Amino acid sequence: MQYKSNSKQRYRSIQGLRSFKDTLPTKVKKILKKKGHIFSETLDNWRYIVGDDLFKVCYPKSFKSSNKFSSSTLSIMVKRGHEVEMEYSKTEIIKKINTYFNDRIVEKIRLITFDSNQKIFKREIIKDVTKNHYTKKITNIKNEKIKNSLLKLSNLLKNNEE
Repeated sequence: MQYKSNSKQRYRSIQGLRSFKDTLPTKVKKILKKKGHIFSETLDNWRYIVGDDLFKVCYPKSFKSSNKFSSSTLSIMVKRGHEVEMEYSKTEIIKKINTYFNDRIVEKIRLITFDSNQKIFKREIIKDVTKNHYTKKITNIKNEKIKNSLLKLSNLLKNNEE
C-alpha cells in the first residue's frame, strides 16, 4: 500500500480504507469528545433507566459535561404535577446512569417542568397562514416551483382546517 498525504484529512493516511474516526469532520469529533454520545445513549435507554411509570411523564432534554467550574448535569423535562416523584427518584436515576456507563458521568439532575397541554402547532397560526392576502403574496413570487409548492401547502392547510 502507498502512503498518501491527503489535504482533506488531518493525518497522513494509507491509501484505501480509512478508520471511521479519521473520516469524521472535526466539528463532529469535538461534539463526541464532549461526551455527546452520552446523551444519545440515555435517550435510547431512557425507559430502562427511569422505569415505565416515570417514562410517561418525563424525558431528557440536554446533557452538559463537567468542566473546571461546574459538574455534569442532565436536564430532564417533567410534566407539571409529577415533580415530586422525580425529585425523590433523582439519586436512583443518577446511580442507574452511572452504572450503565461504568463511570461517574452524571453528578446532578436539573428538573424543568412543562404543561402537558402545550401544543407545537396552534390552530391560530395555521389559520393566519392560509388567509387570502398570503395567497396573493405567494402568486407574486417569480420562481414557479416555489410558488406552486407554497400554493399546494396552503391548500392542504385549508383542507385540514375544515
